[in-house]
Amino acid sequence: MGNAQLDALKNITEKTEQLSNLHLDYWQQYANIDTWGFKTVLLMFIAPLVLLYFTIDRKNILLIGFYGLNIHVWFSYINITGVRWGFFSYPFELIPFIPGNLALDAALIPVLFMLVYQWTIKHRKNFYLYSLALSAVLSFVFKPSLVYFELFQLHKGTNYLILFLLYCVIFLFSKLITNLFLRMQRNPHVVERDA
Repeated sequence: MGNAQLDALKNITEKTEQLSNLHLDYWQQYANIDTWGFKTVLLMFIAPLVLLYFTIDRKNILLIGFYGLNIHVWFSYINITGVRWGFFSYPFELIPFIPGNLALDAALIPVLFMLVYQWTIKHRKNFYLYSLALSAVLSFVFKPSLVYFELFQLHKGTNYLILFLLYCVIFLFSKLITNLFLRMQRNPHVVERDA
């Protein structure tokens, strides 16, 4: 690495550390465990996981869990990117060092999509239609409620339609990956070599 690159990397590291300290100071002053917002976010984290524990279909737990993990990963990436680029923000967070919102990224949103997926499998309903409906409810009812209660903020012209499209991309991509893995499981093309 050249000197210019090392200097640039050092500058980024220092700014990142300053930003982390600023974020921690904000959390300690305005969003700590004594605030109503923190308690609400904690409830949004714990309640869906408890619900999932008691309602998940144990026979299909790996399939549903794999789909939910996909939702979690892609939603987290989009959420972190949106926060870092200033498209939206969360005034209250469980952990101040994780951009986005852990309660939504790791619990509430994945669990809701997992339960819809499980329900459509069990009742042989159209997965895409019900996931589209869930995306609409999350985008046009749930997120506006979070805005109303000051748990979520939109910036830079981001709107609920954009959020709806992002939810759709997330569930479609997650389903595509899940289907791909299911197909590979059903038709393994393993080359066996004689020992």
